[in-house]
Order: sequence, then C-alpha cells, then structure tokens
Amino acid sequence: MLIVGAKGFAKDVLETLYQLNQNDNIVFFDNVNHDIPDLLYQKFKVLKSLEEVKIFFDKTDKKFTIGIGDPALRKKLADTFTDMGGVLISTISVSANIGSYGVEIGDGSNVLSQVIISNDVSVGKGTILYFNVILTHDVKVGNFVEISPGAILLGRCVVGNYSQIGSHATILPDIKIGANVIVAAGAVVTENVPDNCMVAGVPAVIKKQLNSLTF
Repeated sequence: MLIVGAKGFAKDVLETLYQLNQNDNIVFFDNVNHDIPDLLYQKFKVLKSLEEVKIFFDKTDKKFTIGIGDPALRKKLADTFTDMGGVLISTISVSANIGSYGVEIGDGSNVLSQVIISNDVSVGKGTILYFNVILTHDVKVGNFVEISPGAILLGRCVVGNYSQIGSHATILPDIKIGANVIVAAGAVVTENVPDNCMVAGVPAVIKKQLNSLTF
C-alpha cells in the first residue's frame, strides 16, 4: 500500500496499519520535503516522483491512503492518485469502538485509536477521525473532514465537506456545520454555522470569513 505523505499524520496511519498487521509492501510518497530519507525508519521506501508511483500501482499494489491532514489537499491528492489508477482505501484502528448498526464509513477515511462511533452514524469519503474522537448517534460527517483529537459531536449534528473540527471542540445536538468551516480547538458550537468561516469560543462565534474552495 502507498501512504501519500511521509511526515506527521502519515506516521499515525502507519501505526494503524501495523496494528492491523498490514505492514507488508508499504511505501510512502513525498515529492515536497527534501529532508525525507529514501527509507523511512530504515525500512519503508519513500517514492519521490509520480512516475515511481505509477510503477508501484502497475507492478505492486494499487491501494493507497492519504497521510496528510489538510482537507482540501486530501481531496486533490485523492483525485490525482485515483486518476493514476490507484484505489483509495480506509484505515481503521483495531481499537476504534464502532457501533453495530447503521454505521457508514466512506472510502479513504482514517480512523485512529480510541475513536468511538455510535449507531446510525455516517462518515464521508476521505475523512480523518483522530485519537479519542466521539461521534454519538445519528451524526453525519461529510467528505474530507478533519476531526482533531478529543472532539465530541453530539446527536444528529451535521458537519459539511472539507471542514476542520479542532481538538476538544464540542458540537451540540442538531447543530449544522457548513462546508469549509474551521471550528477552533476547545470551542463549543451552540448555533448553526454557515459555509466558509472560522468560529471559536464558548459559545462559538464567527471570527472570520474564509475563501470558498475551488477544485
């Protein structure tokens, strides 16, 4: 499998694969950071060009997952590597606690250790659920969302595509978070949030507007 990225979050994805005993034929990709060694941990090859990726997909394994956190960049990378013939897959930790009924997790999502997902929860494509995230019943999370450690999303709340929920933020029941929204760490969201803005505070209020995403 190819992990796109070779720093930061990519190392967390590697640990999930190790826990799953799926660490054969793992390679990383990074064509941006010039300080990355050719072998990560003296074991895992780091591909440094798209040509090398194409060869890997053709001859070794078409599966890939994304080891980079930024939602918009994750979307672009997913499209790029899928267009090259790759197959985007999810990585779900063995220590995640996932409900038995009505749970949907989209392709390419990364679910880390100690995540709790209740019943009738949907998680979109390419989304990150970081350590100790809690999604209670009937929560809906969009595509390419990043939910940081310790965040809590309570019943029936909705999070739009490409949004980022900060560490230990709380989204109250029935709240709707728009697309391309940043919820600051520790915020408590008590009212609906429109697209393309950043909110912070207890209770959370809009602090600034964000540029709309274009793909």
